[in-house]
Amino acid sequence: MKVVVDQGKCVGAGQCVLAADDVFDQRDDDGLVDLLDASPPSERLADVRHAAAVCPASAIAVED
Repeated sequence: MKVVVDQGKCVGAGQCVLAADDVFDQRDDDGLVDLLDASPPSERLADVRHAAAVCPASAIAVED
């Protein structure tokens, strides 16, 4: 699995962090997404897909 984020789309809602805080974080200065792990283990797939689904800006893509 590969995770890609588009910080240009991110609105800083933080839903991704709530869904998978070991994969996503928020920058302190502006609250935008910070990708912690672009290739998380497969057992995190469900949570990462959920994070992408709940992102209000559709700033997260998950590639298998």
